[in-house]
Formats: sequence, C-alpha cells, structure tokens
Amino acid sequence: MEGKCLCGAITVQTPDKTSLDACHCGMCRRWGGGPALGIACGTDVQLAGIEKLKVYRSSDWAERAFCGECGSHIYYKLLPTQDYFIPAGLFPDGTKFEFTEQIFIDMKPSYYEFANQTVNLTEAEILAKFANLL
Repeated sequence: MEGKCLCGAITVQTPDKTSLDACHCGMCRRWGGGPALGIACGTDVQLAGIEKLKVYRSSDWAERAFCGECGSHIYYKLLPTQDYFIPAGLFPDGTKFEFTEQIFIDMKPSYYEFANQTVNLTEAEILAKFANLL
C-alpha cells in the first residue's frame, strides 16, 4: 500500500493490510484531537521524503512522527519491536479497511461512540499484552 501526507512531501509504503484499529488513550487523543485510527503495518515500512520528517519520543517505548511541512501524522512506532502504526487517513480514499479493534477503551470519552462491533481492550489488558516489551 502507498500513502502520503497532506502536502505529499512524505510517502509511506507498507505491506497490504486490511485491519484498522482505534486507540482512545489520552496521548493519541491529545495528538490528533480524537481517537487515532491506524493500521498495524509491522516493521516492513518504507518512508520517502524523510528530510521533512519530525520525530517526537512520546514515551520510553514509542515515538510519533509527523510531516514538518504540513503537520500530517506519519506514524506511531513501538520502539522495542520497531512496529509501525500508520494513520489510515494517509492512504487513498477507497482503500478497503475493516475496523477490528479498539484499545484503551476504558479511556474513551463519552462524547463519541463507534457503531462497529470490534474487539475492545482496556488499558490494563493492553499493558498486560505488551508487558514483556515495555
């Protein structure tokens, strides 16, 4: 799959994926103004235009990157595994994704609700899932 930021300065190439996830943690909501809708792309991600890339180490275990030109979010990367989570909005309209999972569901504010039936994991469940990595 190929995606790009708003201004086109940065492009991403990833393996074909269909599963879309939402993160409701406070950091993702603060970063983007709402839940992060991302594609778990693993480690096989190629970036072009990295001279425009700005990277922010948001925790001991992750970094977030954005385009220094237009501000588009480019990725969230889990540092222990080098796994990338790419915002769904970088990919062209019409890309077929299936909304499958919501994480930090217990941190989701009450002012929005998704109608999709998904796997819902709490903060404690996510931290337990990744305990050996963090």
